[in-house]
Amino acid sequence: MIMAAEKQGERVGLLGGTFNPVHMGHLRGAEEIRELFQLDRVIFIPAKLPPHKVRAGVMPILHRFNMVELAIRGNHHFTCSEMELKRKGKSYTVHTINHFLRHDEKAAHIFFILGVDAFREMKIWKDHEKVFSLCDWIVMDRPGNGRRGLREIIPVDLKQDFCYESKSRTLVHRSNHRIYFAGITLLDISSSKIRERIKRGESVRYLLPESVEEYIAMNQLYRD
Repeated sequence: MIMAAEKQGERVGLLGGTFNPVHMGHLRGAEEIRELFQLDRVIFIPAKLPPHKVRAGVMPILHRFNMVELAIRGNHHFTCSEMELKRKGKSYTVHTINHFLRHDEKAAHIFFILGVDAFREMKIWKDHEKVFSLCDWIVMDRPGNGRRGLREIIPVDLKQDFCYESKSRTLVHRSNHRIYFAGITLLDISSSKIRERIKRGESVRYLLPESVEEYIAMNQLYRD
C-alpha cells in the first residue's frame, strides 16, 4: 500500500477490544494490517469497561491484559498498553486516541484499527462527530467487499464531512484524515464461541495461543 509522505517517527496502530479472550483471529488480523500499512508497532488495548457490550462474563481487565501479553510474546512489533489498568470509568475511543496523541512521543502517524462490525456501530459512540478528525482509521473487512457502499454506514450528521476517493478507495474526512478499508483473512473464530466451548468442557486448541489456553486453565476462567 502506497502512503503519503509524513513527518519522521513511527507508524503506530491502535487495536482496542475486549479480548475476552484474545484469539488467533485478533493476532492474524493485526499482523496482516501491520504488514499492509507498514506499521512499526501495533498496540493492543484491552478495554476496562466496554461501554456498548454486556458485561456479564467479561473477565477482569487484569486477566485479559495478561492473556494479551502472553499471546503477543515473541512478536517485537506488538505491545500491550496498560492505560486501561489505570483508567477510571468507561472506555471510550475518543479518550484512547487522545491519550496516545498526547503521550506517545515516538508516534508520527497513528491509525485506529477496528473491525467492520464495530465500524457499523459508530453512531452510538461517544463524540463520534469528533473522532475522525483525530487520526487515520483502518477498517478490517473481508477481501473483495464493496468499499463505496460502506459510505452509507456514515451517520447522516457526518456525511457532509466525508468524500469518497475512488483512486485510493478511501473515505477522506474534511480534516484530511482517511478511513481505509482493508481486506484481510478473517478467521471464523470468536471470543464468545471460545467461551462457550470452555464452559461445555470442549477443546479450544488452535483457536488461541497455547500460552493463553494454559492461562485460562490455570485460572479456571470462563467456567460455570
